[in-house]
Amino acid sequence: MSWVDAADPVLAQVTGLSAELADPVRLTALQLLSAEGPHTSTQLAGAMGITPARLGNHLARLRAAGLVAVEHSGRHAVYRVAAPELADVLTALARFAHARAVPVTRESPTQADVAHTCYDHVAGRLGVAVYTTLVGREALVPPDGSTDELRPGPGLDAFAALGVDIDAVDPRRKLATACLDRSHRLPHLGGALGAAVLESFTRRRLVRRGAGERGLLLTARGRRELPQLLDGFRA
Repeated sequence: MSWVDAADPVLAQVTGLSAELADPVRLTALQLLSAEGPHTSTQLAGAMGITPARLGNHLARLRAAGLVAVEHSGRHAVYRVAAPELADVLTALARFAHARAVPVTRESPTQADVAHTCYDHVAGRLGVAVYTTLVGREALVPPDGSTDELRPGPGLDAFAALGVDIDAVDPRRKLATACLDRSHRLPHLGGALGAAVLESFTRRRLVRRGAGERGLLLTARGRRELPQLLDGFRA
């Protein structure tokens, strides 16, 4: 019996998924929906920087493949990831590609690659490390595809290590969201807890504001202490 059996339903699923993820528009749409939760087609096109018309055919193909689902809210069609397990596939692909990426125009990452702000929270490699550390230590439970909001988990002492009091964050906004980092194509932490982490890092003088609206610099203390606080982070 051949290991390559075109009638094998699992093999067909894998090759079909690979074909859909091979297109950069469809891959980015799935990454955004997985990391940030449901979007209308207009919202999704705006976040991706393409026209709704160009995105429309790709969404139709993803829907036909069973990778996205659509729900109607009034006059709006809202798209979401159809299977929560897809988030694991997308994250694994992004981590693999990022680990093997070879810089073409520079030998080392810029400061913006390491850390910058996204609204009022940390982005870049530092922001991704905050997210993966808190999820990995079960302080937060990642979104399930129907929402972009994370739920608190049993490992809440991980926030104390980062200098954050979870009970003191602004109750008027979402507690924690998975915000797709455009540079690294992995989620970083947004929401009230994302803002609280940035405030803590600044207060503890681990980071400071740099040049420009979104500039963020690691201090000498931050370069020493952040790799010890965050899993897998290298200053």
